[in-house]
Amino acid sequence: MNTGKTVFTQAISFITKYEFDKFVNKYNGNYKTRHFSCWDQFLAMSFAQLTYRESLRDIEACLQTRGRRLYHLGFRGNITRTNLSNANESRN
Repeated sequence: MNTGKTVFTQAISFITKYEFDKFVNKYNGNYKTRHFSCWDQFLAMSFAQLTYRESLRDIEACLQTRGRRLYHLGFRGNITRTNLSNANESRN
């Protein structure tokens, strides 16, 4: 069993959550959001970019295979196509 960090988590660790949250608060990015934060959207889009995913369905399918272990990758919200499409449509 792997007791260390995943490669994705190691790559994302270069971006501090504090700095990211500073910009989200500055531009009011989490306005009217409940479960799918800007951080979750950033992680999903970063994962898609790093793994060459081509569609929202592909991103969702790949992330859902991780199941309960998504929490260890840093995701807090529910990753669905609807959440991803709404977030991509309404946020810069």
